[in-house]
Amino acid sequence: MPTQLEKAMDTLIKIFHCYSSKEGDMFKLNKGELKLLLQSELTDFLSCQKDPQLVDKIMKDLDANKDNEVDFNEFVVMVAALTVACNDYFEEQMKKKGK
Repeated sequence: MPTQLEKAMDTLIKIFHCYSSKEGDMFKLNKGELKLLLQSELTDFLSCQKDPQLVDKIMKDLDANKDNEVDFNEFVVMVAALTVACNDYFEEQMKKKGK
């Protein structure tokens, strides 16, 4: 039976490939696939953002090798960064409650 962390890792992989397999290279997200993933899977995050160029900026930041696509490694960097930011926010809120 898989552990919680193993299930989480499996979920990340499945979500990435669910969107990357829609067009073109099935192992990379193009801009449209990335936008769809962000809109479908990170709705709360995007709803707080007002920048109409947000997807373009995220794509540019993630695309480390500048091939205009996001591979799984580049995708995981985004998920890790967002997870760290959420944890930082959670810790800050807990500190405020403790005071």
